[in-house]
Amino acid sequence: MKENKENIVLDKPIVMVGLMGAGKTSVGRALARRLGIPFVDSDKEIEAAAGCSVVDIFAMYGEDEFRRAEQRIIARLFDTPPVTKVISTGEGAFITPAVREMVLGRALSVWLRADLDLLVKRTNFRDTRPQLLHADSRKILGQLIQERYDIYAMADITVETQDESLRKTLDKVVDAIKNYIKKGQKNG
Repeated sequence: MKENKENIVLDKPIVMVGLMGAGKTSVGRALARRLGIPFVDSDKEIEAAAGCSVVDIFAMYGEDEFRRAEQRIIARLFDTPPVTKVISTGEGAFITPAVREMVLGRALSVWLRADLDLLVKRTNFRDTRPQLLHADSRKILGQLIQERYDIYAMADITVETQDESLRKTLDKVVDAIKNYIKKGQKNG
C-alpha cells in the first residue's frame, strides 16, 4: 500500500473511464501527478505496441481488432509494476465486458461524466477520434451517451465534469476518491 501527499492509501490502480472528451487523460495525468504515482494512457500503449495511431488501427483492422488489442494492453498494465498508478482508458474499453470485469475486480474506477454539449465542444477540431472523423459528432456522441452511460455508471465513483478548470475537476475527483475510501473503511 502506498500513501501519498493527499493521504490516500492505494493498493490498486485507479482507472479513468468515460466518453471521449470527458477529460480522462488530462484529469488522469493531473491526478497521478498529485498522488505521486505513474500515469499510463492505454491508447498510447496500444499505439506503441502496434507502431501506428489508434485512427490507423481502426482504419486498417477495424474496431473489433482494436478492442482485442486494448483488452490485452489493459491486462498487461494491471500486471506490470507498480500496482498503484492511474490508467486512462479509451472510451470503449469499459464497455467491453472482459475489460469492465477486470477493472471492477482489480482497480478503483472513476467515471468522468460529461453532458453532450461539453463533449461536443471538447472533441470538435480533433482528428484523433476515429468514430468522429467525417461524421456529425453531436449525433454520434448523443448516441454513445444513450448506449454507454448506464454501463459507465457501474464504475466505483462518478464525478460530474463541467466546463471548468482542470484543477476544479481534479479537486472533485480527489474528494470523491477520499470519500469512497472513507466509506469503504466504515463498511469494512
